[in-house]
Amino acid sequence: MSDKINFEIYLFISSKRLIISAYSSTNEIIYEKELLFEQDSKKLFFEKLDFFLNDNIFKIEKILKSFVKNIFIILDFGEIFPVELSIKRNSHKNIINLENLNYLLYEAKDCCKKTVDDKKIIHMLINNYQIDNKNYSFFPEGINGNSFSLDIKFICISDKLIKDLENILKKYQISLSQ
Repeated sequence: MSDKINFEIYLFISSKRLIISAYSSTNEIIYEKELLFEQDSKKLFFEKLDFFLNDNIFKIEKILKSFVKNIFIILDFGEIFPVELSIKRNSHKNIINLENLNYLLYEAKDCCKKTVDDKKIIHMLINNYQIDNKNYSFFPEGINGNSFSLDIKFICISDKLIKDLENILKKYQISLSQ
C-alpha cells in the first residue's frame, strides 16, 4: 500500500448518525457510508462507532490502495461546550497590530483553560473587534486607539470524549492530532 496522500477522509459524528466519506484531490466522492441509529447509551454509541469504523476503514484503504492515517472529524454532539468572553487591553494611543491581537488571544485562551475543567479548546472564534468602543467585523490593523477589545467564543469538548475517540481510532492506527 502507498503512503501518498491524494485524498481526504471525513468522519461526521452525531448522536443520531455516523457518516464516513473519502474525497479525491479533485473533490470527487470516492466512498461514502452512513449509519443511522436511535440515541442509546454512550457505551453503545462508542461500540457502534467502533463497529462502523471497522466495517469501513479497511474498505476505504482497499479502494484507495493506501493507508488511512488522517481523518477530519466533524462533531455534532451534545458534549460541545461553548464559552464566550470579552477581553480588553488599554493601549494608550498605540497602533493596534498583530502583536496586540496575539497578546489578547493568548490571555483569553489562558483564562478559558483555567475556567473550564476537564475540557479541551478545539476552536477559537473572534466575533468582534473593538477599538475605542467602535466595532469591527474584521481585524483593523494599523489603527491608533486607547483601548482594544475582543469578543471571543471558544468551542470546547470534554477530555473524556477525546480519550474515547482516541482509543477507538488507535485500533486503526489513526491518531488525533488537533
